[in-house]
Amino acid sequence: MRALIFTWSVPAVLAALGAGAFAAWLVRSAPPGLALRVPGMDSPSGGADLHDLPAPARGTLARSDGLPADGIAGSWPCFRGEAFDNISRDPTPLARSWGELGPPVLWSVELGEGYAGPAVRAGRVYVLDYDAEKKMDALRCLSLADGREIWRYSYPVLVKRNHGMSRTVPAVTDEFVVSLGPKCHVTCLDARTGEFRWGLDLVKSFGTTVPPWYAGQCPLVENGRAIIAPGGSSLLVALSLRTGEPIWKSPNPRGWAMSHASVMPMDLHGRRTYVYCASGGVAGVSAEDGSILWETDAWKINIATVVMPLDIGDGRLFFSGGYNSGCMMLRLRPEGGRYVPEILWRQKHQVFGSEQHTPVLFEGHIYGVRPNGELVCLDLDGNVRWTSGTRRFEKGYGPWLIAQGMLYVMDGDGMLALAEASPAAYRELARARVLQGHESWAPMALVAGRLLVRDLTRMVCLDVSARKD
Repeated sequence: MRALIFTWSVPAVLAALGAGAFAAWLVRSAPPGLALRVPGMDSPSGGADLHDLPAPARGTLARSDGLPADGIAGSWPCFRGEAFDNISRDPTPLARSWGELGPPVLWSVELGEGYAGPAVRAGRVYVLDYDAEKKMDALRCLSLADGREIWRYSYPVLVKRNHGMSRTVPAVTDEFVVSLGPKCHVTCLDARTGEFRWGLDLVKSFGTTVPPWYAGQCPLVENGRAIIAPGGSSLLVALSLRTGEPIWKSPNPRGWAMSHASVMPMDLHGRRTYVYCASGGVAGVSAEDGSILWETDAWKINIATVVMPLDIGDGRLFFSGGYNSGCMMLRLRPEGGRYVPEILWRQKHQVFGSEQHTPVLFEGHIYGVRPNGELVCLDLDGNVRWTSGTRRFEKGYGPWLIAQGMLYVMDGDGMLALAEASPAAYRELARARVLQGHESWAPMALVAGRLLVRDLTRMVCLDVSARKD
């Protein structure tokens, strides 16, 4: 492991949602002071865009006086939650209306510019931040109770302003927390104390090309492994959570590069697999040994691939994206130990296409926001069941999730809507402005009736639980 420990000078959202993540790389007219979304156009004048800075072998851990929330159960441990599907199964009763003032604000905290969403476990909130003044990525651990910082681990890396800096959601277990920074640095820390465990520079170790709008990939953690898609010499790798050593490496025969999307786990006819939308197409690999089980170039987006596919079941995958790519349903047919991808149907972007956040599959229907800003309910044959009509959500740049049969949907300016997740019709239950900034694009997290949302520079914890009068 010694050869792995920080060959990069110290230590991607996810997506997603998006992460993801994670992710802010879609071309649009920006608020005053922000340039059109073309890679590099937001860069400040002066200074080289170095991959990293000379630094000690490890970063800096700073402890503060925050304490983990006591007695608050539940978790949202990674991008898109416990089951990777953006559905909360927390039993805490949730409010079905808020009134004019909206849900109460429990706490808020300032962040560096970015779109990185939070992960939550054991009363702690983890968020990958960027300190522009000190030029450091900073993995911060906050109290779910009051937002006070418990610790932060920082390492130096130069990131130019390109519509924010941070984009990805960490993945956390009882023992470890793993993050993927904007310049493709993977860091693993003790989840409780923040102490360094291992770090890896994907550029130096695997020849990764940093995506145009930086890394949007959110790490996937399961079965004691961190699953990362570096591209370069290996399409996917499984790293030991304890050591950072590779357990397996997938080949990359087509030379596909890292996209902004995150890896999606999928059970394929009883076989655990990982699906990744890379720069030139999609591949599915075995969770056992990383071997490539199938691949296709039938789905690729030349400008930016951000959105993860959805596992529909019965070997089906649903793809959607921006830049007029629309959506597609694929079926994987077993054949000789591998799988043959077959296109079942496609729809144009006017029908459905999610630009930044991965749609949600709920009770046999797909929910997401298409490019004109309408929230859409789509059936599994590609037919629109309903749209939100004149109620728009800024091209889907804002996030959404589902809990207790309700859709929480954010637009890009901090307006949060609550609607029924039903194929019958669009029925809005509540609406309130919960953020006062702009570019509220980060993935949300919901734990024990506490909804974590953020805009470009602030994260807020809202009480969306059903109140006991």
